Amino acid sequence: MLHGQRIAVVMPAYRAAKTLAQCYEAIPHDVVDDTLLVDDASDDETLAIARQLGIATRQHPRNLGYGANQKTCYAAALDVGADIVVMLHPDYQYEPRLITAMAGMIASGVYDVVIGSRILGNTALRGGMPRYKYVANRALTAIENLAIGTKLSEFHTGYRAFSRRVLATLPLLANSHDFVFDNEMLVQAHAFRMRIGEISCPTRYFDEASQIDFRRSVVYGLGVLRVAAQYRLWRMGIARPAIFSDAARWRLRPGGREALAA
Repeated sequence: MLHGQRIAVVMPAYRAAKTLAQCYEAIPHDVVDDTLLVDDASDDETLAIARQLGIATRQHPRNLGYGANQKTCYAAALDVGADIVVMLHPDYQYEPRLITAMAGMIASGVYDVVIGSRILGNTALRGGMPRYKYVANRALTAIENLAIGTKLSEFHTGYRAFSRRVLATLPLLANSHDFVFDNEMLVQAHAFRMRIGEISCPTRYFDEASQIDFRRSVVYGLGVLRVAAQYRLWRMGIARPAIFSDAARWRLRPGGREALAA
């Protein structure tokens, strides 16, 4: 706990057998109350290793996608009563030891959302990020900052921390089941006036770390542009996309089964 607030780490997993144990061991367990892993129907030993480590697990009966995995993760975190939820990829690409700092920025009441930025501190290329991904990251982030009115260093990190209020308020069930979920969630946080902070985070790119290929990167980039356009149309009152709806049916509920029903 931090400042009397319960901390949960959620791990959306797919084929993470080679890196899970090392990543889990680096988590600061002195402040983390719950570690939850959702396996998206991996065909390796991810689930078995997670159970050997004592991690609370859920498993999708079929592969539903990265965004769907996060929906189940966050609903499960709400179910255990978490006040602050940190999403950590089990591929050990991001530094687990920063969980304390990220959760502390929320526990202090300063921020509602905290992202681990690979751009702050200029660590992305040194950590092995492919140059084309770095250039695309910077270009897409610049476009989104201009379209949305933010000043974030990046929108595309997979390392995030959220207050319970964020997860219970945002219409996450309206989001994609795929990788653009991450982008939709940050834009939603801005649209719903959540306070977003950033912390510099070194990253590691290596063979066992999960990465999307060039084709899926292009699909993701087009999805990011679509989200920015949806935001502008919504702000102008021209469109009413579900991802910016305040209808209760799009919100997560405790139980952890929303992704399966969505």
